[in-house]
Amino acid sequence: LQNVRIDPSSISFSMWKDIPVPFYLSAYFFEVLNPKQVLQGAKPVVIQRGPYVYREYRYKTNITFHDNDTVSYLEYRNLFFQPDMSKGSEEDYIVVPNILLMGAAVMMENLPSVLKILVSGALAGLKQEAFMNRTVGEIMWGYEDPLIDTINTLVPGLIPFKGKFGLFVGFNNTNSGLFTVNTGMKNISQVHMVESWNGLKEVNYWRSSGCNMINGTAGEMWPPFMSPTSLEFYSPDACRSMTLVYEQSRKFKGVPTYRFVAPKTLFANGTDYPPNEGFCPCLQSGIQNVSTCRFNAPMFISHPHFYNADPSLVSAIEGLNPNKEEHALFLDVHPMTGIPMDCSIKLQLNLYIKRVSGIVQTGKIKPVVLPLLWFAESGSIEGTVLNQFYTSLVLLPTVLDYLQYIFFGLSVLLIISAAVLLVMNK
Repeated sequence: LQNVRIDPSSISFSMWKDIPVPFYLSAYFFEVLNPKQVLQGAKPVVIQRGPYVYREYRYKTNITFHDNDTVSYLEYRNLFFQPDMSKGSEEDYIVVPNILLMGAAVMMENLPSVLKILVSGALAGLKQEAFMNRTVGEIMWGYEDPLIDTINTLVPGLIPFKGKFGLFVGFNNTNSGLFTVNTGMKNISQVHMVESWNGLKEVNYWRSSGCNMINGTAGEMWPPFMSPTSLEFYSPDACRSMTLVYEQSRKFKGVPTYRFVAPKTLFANGTDYPPNEGFCPCLQSGIQNVSTCRFNAPMFISHPHFYNADPSLVSAIEGLNPNKEEHALFLDVHPMTGIPMDCSIKLQLNLYIKRVSGIVQTGKIKPVVLPLLWFAESGSIEGTVLNQFYTSLVLLPTVLDYLQYIFFGLSVLLIISAAVLLVMNK
């Protein structure tokens, strides 16, 4: 119990402060093979590109202990491209939707026609098209685009940012917000449980208090002595708390674990799963609308390849192949300590695109949720840390168990011997 508390004197503190587990982020892009046909109303045909793999380093700063048995910290992530582990380079060109243009078009759908005509004319002058051919590095880490200034001039506040645009601009060399979590010093069952995030007990992205709740831990460790039921964590990337459910007991390199996976209801819509009504407005089950925490852009998250989603999402795109082995997320946690031994958290980013009257560039595009990319954050305990785990939590308890039976057997023999001697002496 002492060693799983968040305390500088505990064994797990250094592991919590600077995670020794090698984490990798693997990104897979969906290249659109028939952009001209899609503009004429055809079904999109995509091919998966990648993975583009990045070594991820995590470390905590501004660690501050409080009198109420909590600790606050900022956790930073640094990503470094791994050419030897990747299938391609950051200089690879990929045809994807013009995210800024197509997203802004849907956001402007209900604006006056005159304004949309002005925007459409400006887009033509900038030679902006519905699909773009950019490098992996540009799509992920950002590129300069005059469209940003144009939209900010014509429709102030529509996209509240300036400078470069990229899907992962805010992901590298940044922190995930100020977490305040329980240290477990007085109540070990509360260790790692989130007290607040950026000073908030709940977020304000969603339409119900249940969906806005910040539940569970920060997703790194859990309280010890876990039961095979479920676990919760708050994900700033998904703007919500997530609940995973127990699937089976396993062993990771000899260490016993519980495997937790996403239930089919995780991204279900409010019709199929009423508690998720607060995440709506919804489309089909299996995709979650995250526009409220993504500048109102028509963005959705899902499992990769629309795994566990409504079949209509898969059939609307040619080239998807959802399957559990490749696209299901999981967490393998050691139940005695609450420390993850092996994990792979997978999410897909999708853009809702459609023809918008008055915006010529959208052509005759039919409404469709188009996958942009999916990524997996994966890591597993190995090396000296794994050896320590195995020795302390598997080998030593096993030896003690055997010694317990040996001593029990010896004590029985001693009792029998004493009884025999007692009888003989009589």
